[in-house]
Amino acid sequence: MGHHRPTTRSKNKRSRPDETAEATTESFRKIILTKTVTEDDVHQLYNVWRPVCQGCRVNSKDNPNCFCGLIPPPNGSRKSGLWQKTSEIVNSLGSDPSKDLRSSSSTPAGLTNLGATCYANSILQCLFMNKSFREGVFSVEPQILEEEPVLNNLVRLFAKLHSSKMAFVDSAPFIQTLELDNSIQQDSHEFLTLLFSLLERCLSQSKVSKARTIVQDLFRGGVSHVTRCSKCGNESEASSKIEDFYGLELNVKGLKSLDESLDDYFSIEELHGDNQFYCDACATRADATRSIKLRSLPAVLNFQLKRCVFLPNTTAKKKITSLFHFPGELNMAQRLSDCSELNLVYDLSAVLIHKGSAVNSGHYTAHVKDDNTDEWWEFDDEIVSNLGQEPFGPTSSISTVNIGQNDPVDYSSSVKEKDTLVDDSNMNVNQPHPLESNGIHHSKTFSSVDAYMLMYALKASKINSQRTAAQSLEHKIESDSSLVSQETDVSLPSHILEDIEQSNAAYLDSCEQYKSKKEFMLNHIMVRRQEVRLVLSKAPVQPLETPYFWISSDWLRHWADSAMPSIIDNTSILCLHGKLPLSSISCAKRLSTEAWTNLYSQFSDCCDKYGGGPTLTKDDYCTDCIFEMGRNMARANVYRDQRLLMKELAEAALSGEHLDGKLYYISKSWLQQWLRRKNIDLPCDADSGPTASIRCPHGELMPEIAAGAKRILVPESLWMFFQETAMEVKPDDSVGRSTFSSESEPCATCGIELTEAAYSEDSLREFKLKQRLNHEKLCMNKNIALCPQIKYYLVPSSWLSKWRSYVNAGGKNASSAELDALNSVVDMLLCEKHSKLLGRPPELLWKRDLIFQKPSVTDGMTIIAEDDWRLFCEDWDGTESKGISAKIEIDSDMGDDNIGTCIDMSIPEEHLHINDGIHNGSSRRLLVKTSPQVCEECIGERECSELMRKLHYSNEDICVCLISGKEPPKSILEASGSISEPTRRTSKRSRKSTYGNSVNLNVSGTTSVYQLKMMIWETFGVVKENQILHKGSRVIDGETASLADMNIFPGDILWVTDSKIHENRDIADELSNTNLEVHVAEEGFRGTLLTSAISSQAVSEAYLNY
Repeated sequence: MGHHRPTTRSKNKRSRPDETAEATTESFRKIILTKTVTEDDVHQLYNVWRPVCQGCRVNSKDNPNCFCGLIPPPNGSRKSGLWQKTSEIVNSLGSDPSKDLRSSSSTPAGLTNLGATCYANSILQCLFMNKSFREGVFSVEPQILEEEPVLNNLVRLFAKLHSSKMAFVDSAPFIQTLELDNSIQQDSHEFLTLLFSLLERCLSQSKVSKARTIVQDLFRGGVSHVTRCSKCGNESEASSKIEDFYGLELNVKGLKSLDESLDDYFSIEELHGDNQFYCDACATRADATRSIKLRSLPAVLNFQLKRCVFLPNTTAKKKITSLFHFPGELNMAQRLSDCSELNLVYDLSAVLIHKGSAVNSGHYTAHVKDDNTDEWWEFDDEIVSNLGQEPFGPTSSISTVNIGQNDPVDYSSSVKEKDTLVDDSNMNVNQPHPLESNGIHHSKTFSSVDAYMLMYALKASKINSQRTAAQSLEHKIESDSSLVSQETDVSLPSHILEDIEQSNAAYLDSCEQYKSKKEFMLNHIMVRRQEVRLVLSKAPVQPLETPYFWISSDWLRHWADSAMPSIIDNTSILCLHGKLPLSSISCAKRLSTEAWTNLYSQFSDCCDKYGGGPTLTKDDYCTDCIFEMGRNMARANVYRDQRLLMKELAEAALSGEHLDGKLYYISKSWLQQWLRRKNIDLPCDADSGPTASIRCPHGELMPEIAAGAKRILVPESLWMFFQETAMEVKPDDSVGRSTFSSESEPCATCGIELTEAAYSEDSLREFKLKQRLNHEKLCMNKNIALCPQIKYYLVPSSWLSKWRSYVNAGGKNASSAELDALNSVVDMLLCEKHSKLLGRPPELLWKRDLIFQKPSVTDGMTIIAEDDWRLFCEDWDGTESKGISAKIEIDSDMGDDNIGTCIDMSIPEEHLHINDGIHNGSSRRLLVKTSPQVCEECIGERECSELMRKLHYSNEDICVCLISGKEPPKSILEASGSISEPTRRTSKRSRKSTYGNSVNLNVSGTTSVYQLKMMIWETFGVVKENQILHKGSRVIDGETASLADMNIFPGDILWVTDSKIHENRDIADELSNTNLEVHVAEEGFRGTLLTSAISSQAVSEAYLNY
């Protein structure tokens, strides 16, 4: 039929080496008889005769000639040690510093992100890549740098970016100097503005003109806010005031391009009605226009795109992620007032990107153009990538527009939806649309959904030609045209260059050290592996007569698996006589003379110095240990034979056979355990104490009624054997081998004590039986029917539960702990202030025209009959008159005709359902009047305190169910309306129950309803405005209230419906700038060095504008 699969179940099981054991036993017998140890005996006992192992997977311990498993196969490896993978060995040396080596001097370096400092890194890279700014900073005098730590660290940071050999530079010194919190994300434009102000103050002390005004000369422009009377054309006095700016803040919302944003920025606002302007020339309020006039332009023009808008309804900010277009070249001549003939063309030099949908988080990167090569680079903290000739990489597409026209470009008509692409970096660019026009210059246009700031640099070729027209630009472009450097690079100042060279030298030295260390380690590993393989290949000893040496298996295994082995150590396999005993043969290996010589010669110096070794030759076997082991083996043979004979006698005694001769008592359980033990060669600890359990504290025979004192008679020969073996094992334990002959009498004192204990147990058993008979219904936890105008008593449900457990417990579960006295229990039910009842009686209900009490909780009270109370007082130290009595009354508008009898009417509690047959209505209202009366004042204070404790919770779950219909199912409505008790234990079935489309939400008592609705929105997709939240039949409203205010407890079940009134929207619009836990006021850069010389009011006003 086919091939049968061979059985492999027992392939790894070793058969019992009967022949080897017999040969070993014979060797020992001969050694004991002749009192000599021959070489053949050594070969047999030390397993020298075993063949050299040629392929077992593990190193065999019983074969000293097995060297398998000490090293892995030729292509194998191990997790640690000498045979680790090469890659893991290299990783153990630490990170390779050469991985951070700068690829070339033309490649810019990155900046380390200290946590959330990408906003600062992006700005610093934009400033560094500006050659004119870099040259101006480098020209600052050394003494100024010593006085200004911010300027000093900035210069050193730029110097490292310029000439460091590392691919990225540590930004920590500069960030720490500014005292910035590196765990908080900040606004990059705000950082740039404050940094410019700080640098202006620091540079103002410089005597180098190029450095002193470098910030103003490159980045500062001027605008004026002009208000003109529509009636007479007169301008306000403030219109002639020029205000400085470092960047123009342009609106993005609803605008598609930079040209549209500039039109919006310079648009004219009409002032009418209440906004009329008071004209000094007209001496009255009149209609007017207001606009912004551009008076002067900087060499580097920054545009801040206002993608962050304020949401009044949530008092938060939201990011606008619409597509925005901007040109590669920008002509600002027509934007400049009073200079319409001047051609001011700017090139796009940097784009600051903010990735992410949230305002206060996300990630900043910078795309910056290198003026020397016209290549674009992406600066993403430590990572710097070459983008080629386009700001968004070679894969980006562009559109070509005419920059020579006066009219703004209409992107809605020139850019089609199908021509818009979105690449992996979320940058959108348009396909080319060449415009056919002659003699008109064309510019590339780019677009992005994340562009946050644009930097344009004035074309250097235009500066000299603009000198005659630059008078209208104040002193900006004319006087500082030389700042736009045409040099291919900027050299470092000498006092900084020396530090950079030392830093580079140290870094290159660390790279070289790592390389040398790596080469040494790999070469050493390779040599060690070859050495181990060579020694192990020569280790086996072939002929028996060949000289050999013994070595520790543990040391050999460590040597074969260690890159740096220790000296030879054979001490672990030596006996007390300094030789190799038979007991250590499983921990030793036989080495050939050649293998031993190779090992010992490597460590001979160490052995002489540290006392390594010792050397164990073939003749260093221990004859003393061999003789001792032979004698032990002979004793074991004698003991096994004796034990076999005694076993027959013990089995006869246990079977009840008639025994002749003198008899002795021993423990029956001890004898049974002795018989169960197998393969015993010598006496052990278990052979001690044959009579320990039947000896009483008085030294006499323990009565058999005592626990564990069962005994049995054995013959004298068996007793003598047990006594001798017990004495051999524990010579000092005379108590455990006390002799009790068959004539020994049990201890009278112990007999009396045991009899009294048995009587006490019988009395307790009778008392519990009496309790169960006297209080049969209470003991069975049956709910009895109650009658009005009958006197009852109240007892704590907890005490009654303990009593029930006490009287029903029996056998091993019987508890000896007594219950609390009834008088003390009753006293605890009364308040100290008014001596009134500190608890309410159980609620009552009608069922089939009978009155029953609702099952009470553990900390409640239970109504019991007067007879039960009287009997309880007799048995549990109670005073009948001190009891808390109770009477049931019915309202006067109801008669007693419908009240059934209460005699012998009992219903098991598990069959009592509250809703079955309950008659509702005010005409059948039941009242329980107690004496003493209930103390409402103290109960109210306690319940209020307990309620506050329950509402003060955190990290607990509540269940929220989404109901698709108008009304929830009855099960959900009842579960939601019930009062949850966190401390009450529920069944597994209840804990596992689900309610359809439901979810457990982790909340706290301080969680607001608004936060809960946001969680529901995120889970079910129902916008918070459409959520109608209920607890039972109650509607939960008011978003500012907390869950504790709405009395929502842990474990509560809420249900929610969708009104579908408001339109669905993305939850990101609500979550992006809203902290669901704590609304923390935004501090901005307050407390840092950037605002140290600026008032907090000015900083707040500047921050709110972004």
